[in-house]
Amino acid sequence: MIPEPLDQARVESLKGVGPALAGKLARIGISNLQDVLFHLPLRYEDRTRITPIGAAQLGSTIVIEGQVVACEIAFGKRRSLLAYVQDNTGTIALRFYHFSKAQQNNLKNAPSIRCYGEVRRGAAGYEIYHPEYSTKLDMLEDRLTPIYPVTEGVTQQRYRTMVKQVLQLMSEGKVLRNLGSEHQLLSKVDINTAIDLVHNPSPETELSQLQEGIHPAQKRLAFEELLAHHLSMRLIRQEMLSLQGIALPMPASTYKQLITEFGFELTKAQLKVASEISLDMNKSVPMLRLLQGDVGSGKTVIAAMASVHASESQYQAAIMAPTEILAEQHFINFSNWLNPLGIETVWLSGKVKGKKREEHLGIIGSGNARVVIGTHALFQNDVVFKNLGLVIIDEQHRFGVHQRLALREKGEYNGVLPHQLVMTATPIPRTLTMSLYADMDCSVIDELPPGRSPITTSVLADNRREEVIDRIESACSSGAQAYWVCTLIDDSEVIQCQAAESTAEQLTSLLPEIEIGLIHGRMSANDKTKVMSEFKMGSIDLLVATTVIEVGVDVPNASLMVIENPERLGLAQLHQLRGRIGRGSTKSFCVLLYHPPLGELSKQRLNVMRESQDGFFIAEQDLQIRGPGELFGSRQSGVMQFKLADLLRDNHMLKDVRLLADDLLASDRTTAFAIMDRWLTMPEKLSQV
Repeated sequence: MIPEPLDQARVESLKGVGPALAGKLARIGISNLQDVLFHLPLRYEDRTRITPIGAAQLGSTIVIEGQVVACEIAFGKRRSLLAYVQDNTGTIALRFYHFSKAQQNNLKNAPSIRCYGEVRRGAAGYEIYHPEYSTKLDMLEDRLTPIYPVTEGVTQQRYRTMVKQVLQLMSEGKVLRNLGSEHQLLSKVDINTAIDLVHNPSPETELSQLQEGIHPAQKRLAFEELLAHHLSMRLIRQEMLSLQGIALPMPASTYKQLITEFGFELTKAQLKVASEISLDMNKSVPMLRLLQGDVGSGKTVIAAMASVHASESQYQAAIMAPTEILAEQHFINFSNWLNPLGIETVWLSGKVKGKKREEHLGIIGSGNARVVIGTHALFQNDVVFKNLGLVIIDEQHRFGVHQRLALREKGEYNGVLPHQLVMTATPIPRTLTMSLYADMDCSVIDELPPGRSPITTSVLADNRREEVIDRIESACSSGAQAYWVCTLIDDSEVIQCQAAESTAEQLTSLLPEIEIGLIHGRMSANDKTKVMSEFKMGSIDLLVATTVIEVGVDVPNASLMVIENPERLGLAQLHQLRGRIGRGSTKSFCVLLYHPPLGELSKQRLNVMRESQDGFFIAEQDLQIRGPGELFGSRQSGVMQFKLADLLRDNHMLKDVRLLADDLLASDRTTAFAIMDRWLTMPEKLSQV
């Protein structure tokens, strides 16, 4: 028996885990035996019973058993191996697109076979594509089979074997501590019982409950996971309040001059947010503020005002944008606003190379460049600031925590840190803000500047495509500009979507009088910037694009947008795309050109787009329809990744989570840290971001 507690025993203490495997496990945050247990299954499969072939249903995932009655190579669009399996109720085909001669012979000569896979309709009737199979008919599984998130070199079978070893140790007395067990939700189910059940569920366990994450054992674990995340956020907040920042005097004459030079009146919401930021920057604690504002609400203006506030006290401001196009646009806007005030603005991106780059680095290092705008190029080692006082991150969810930390560290001097303003145009539902951003102060610009034209949104089937093309021709011929947004670059057999390249070719042949441009993610940064500049200058009438235009591009003359296959995109993304138009005084139109038939959910989502232009309302609807993982994109670097908890499904727990977090931080920090250690793999250093 392993002598150390589970959270101290290394994974190498398990049978079959050597240094190579331990290295691979470390990549997914697993270094000790407790980590093995808290790396939870994504889903489950029922391999405990054999389904007669005659009872196989389309779309079901089943175990079948029978004789291989034929095995042949089939020639169609792609060469494949087909094996026909028969029992006394019927026949089904197994299809393999990747196979070897040895596999073919093995199947041909197998007297009987057991397979597991999903039943699909194919050329040979019901088929199972690439099933897991064995020609040795061992005992059937006696438990539901967990499927884990794994990494290259760690198979499902290997990971299950490791989990079994740790569960065996638990049954011999190596138990986990019931942390925070005085709380009702944590005391209902013992942590050891819960962990054993999620890794090793019996066939009697309600599979549908497990798949939905609502089994009592999962609820017990989800509560603790939410608690761990909330504790970490609260600790970051406490830590931030103990750090030393730069107390800047309140804004002075240059700041006031900037407001008059804008040439437009700030909204009440902008003035309120600007005041919150000024007060933060006046404190000797580093500001950490999230600025949420709907598309076109004027966040860039606020960023410029904060930059001037820093500049008035001889400090530099750095603004980091996720794309070259957006960084360049910020540079143009800031230069127009700040140069007349005598504030030098510099742009730094991957495009700025050679002598020009050296020159820019020199101006930044000397402190003459008061405002520095760029992409991730800003946090490269050779970029040295003289006195960085303010860091502004635009579209923060596009950046990883490491990137934000690297930029902030450039302003650290003798333990004094710069202020941070984090901006997003992806409205975050109020339901989630307190959980996702408990470490930040939050400001919201909740009104649009006057003079913005409303956007009329219509939802049309793509069999009315010709009408839409006629409308584009008419609008562009009378001086308007338009976007045509496609959701794929190349044609795909699987997803019936129009591709940007073929759409651009087709529209060019149909509309010879109109200047058409193309932009997509596979183009070089230089080519993308060139096309966007031409569109902005008006030399391109119609821009065919993929969703690369989603963030921040400002072309006031563009008043018409067509989005193909909108049913494939989330509401937040559709709202961001639509926000590229309606930036001038011309009435604007957005056409959502869907491919019928539409499912109920898709109809519901597209109706939300037709009925509302309020980004926060749309975000709330998106959250209800799709859940938080989808809302933010399943792997967005700035958003929490949960192993089991779901902010939408488990929303009812959040009030209790917040209360218990406050209680633990006030009275039992040892338990608080043990809970975080169990669920989180974030290094301490990152907690300061």
